[in-house]
Amino acid sequence: MDADTPHWNAAALEHLTGPARGNVSWLTADTVDVRLLPDRRLSFSATVSDAVDDGVIARFHRTGGTYDIIATGQHPIWLNGRAVATEVLRYGDVIEFGETGPLSRYRLYDDRHRPSNTVGEMFGDAASYLRTSRRPWPRKLGYAVVELLRRLARETSVVFRALVLLSIAVLAWALYQQGRMDDAIRAELESGNLQIDAVASALSQARDEAIRPSDLSALQQDLALRLQTNAERLMALEARTGAGRRVVAQAAASVVFLQGAYSLRDRESGNMLRHVLGPDGVPVHLPNGQPFLSLTGTGPVAEVQFNGTGFVLADRGVLITNRHVAQPWGKGPGARLGTAEMEPVMTRFIGYFPGQPAPVTLSTLAVSDQVDLAVLAMGQRPGAVPGLTLAVEGPEPGEEVIVMGYPTGLMSLLAQSGTAFVQDLQAAGETGFWKVAERLAAAGLIAPLASRGIVGQATEATVVYDAETTHGGSGGPVLTLDGAVVAVNTAIMPEFGGSNLGVPARHIVALLASLDSGSSN
Repeated sequence: MDADTPHWNAAALEHLTGPARGNVSWLTADTVDVRLLPDRRLSFSATVSDAVDDGVIARFHRTGGTYDIIATGQHPIWLNGRAVATEVLRYGDVIEFGETGPLSRYRLYDDRHRPSNTVGEMFGDAASYLRTSRRPWPRKLGYAVVELLRRLARETSVVFRALVLLSIAVLAWALYQQGRMDDAIRAELESGNLQIDAVASALSQARDEAIRPSDLSALQQDLALRLQTNAERLMALEARTGAGRRVVAQAAASVVFLQGAYSLRDRESGNMLRHVLGPDGVPVHLPNGQPFLSLTGTGPVAEVQFNGTGFVLADRGVLITNRHVAQPWGKGPGARLGTAEMEPVMTRFIGYFPGQPAPVTLSTLAVSDQVDLAVLAMGQRPGAVPGLTLAVEGPEPGEEVIVMGYPTGLMSLLAQSGTAFVQDLQAAGETGFWKVAERLAAAGLIAPLASRGIVGQATEATVVYDAETTHGGSGGPVLTLDGAVVAVNTAIMPEFGGSNLGVPARHIVALLASLDSGSSN
């Protein structure tokens, strides 16, 4: 045996969790089977044959100077937080036995590793538990802290505990001395000399601040100026309070609820992707629950339905929205089914204006290759829609904005419609994607939602704000309190404090300019 190879002594499992936590199970046989008992304890027995019993969840097999762990397949085994089938064990590895089994640390005691628990190992055990345990963070953090304190109190040496007590005593003495110093300063402040100095200083300040006859004229002018300033501030505050209501009321008619559907078409044959029907005429579903689709199917065309938000741009007669709304299949529209090359086809694209019972037909005029913007053409624009104007300058951080749109699509509109309307839909059985929107429009129940927020950051590429929105609100206008569009709502960042992103209005100007010149942006 090589001089650097440790001589075999003993191996053990130190249980970190479960009913046997704090205990150690020694591995002595060449092959050991492990069973998980109903009370979550582990049972160890020497293996007498190569066959694996049903109750065995793992097997340890001695190889050289350590053990291999082998998962039998009855329960998953995780090593250092990673699922394994078989693995060579190393000193300090953390093993989790099944979904309900305990966490145990593998200890190999030889010439290199002595059976002692150092403070570093205790902290290492706690860190390993936090890293590998799949419990929720609050639970495993609390458990790790309590267990670490328990081990430091019971398993450390007398010298270490004495040093900890000495450190606590020194800290207490320092706090006591600091308290005495605070008391001394307080007593000095309350002494007579300081009180006299304080009175003298107050009298001097009162004399300096006394109103002299020569100051009355200046004071009168100052009071008049203050009254005027306060009146102006009050008027500004009243205007600001009502600004949100005015903006929402004026802009609502120009914010459009978008509905659409697209399918895939074979580029060569022109066949649409359709549902495959069974003998009973009902669409067939695959074992995974997805519909069975084919280019030779005889069922209805397979449509992907979507909704979003757009707004009318004043003096242009066009709608502005996101590129991912106008082209919901993504920037690269190619797809394959077997050997067929397919392309996306918009099968229906319409928009509902608030207060208008009939939808308008939409088509895409231009999309930006640089930012998430698109320009839509309308079949017929309602005459009562004024449209929105673009802000001349971008917003500043801290500025208030209003985001309008149709977040969550039909669900938010139904939530606002009332119980009676929903019951009528259920009674009529008209709960389809298109039919629900028709009924809402006919009842005058299509209206955008508005949320208010603060601009956190504004750059050439994006505007970040915290106004609440979600999917379905994409393409909606981000308005100033003057009612001008400063951005187009495009994305949400729930993992970053609920912040949302908008495309600055300057990119709308660039896209329209490229459209007028006939070039692509």
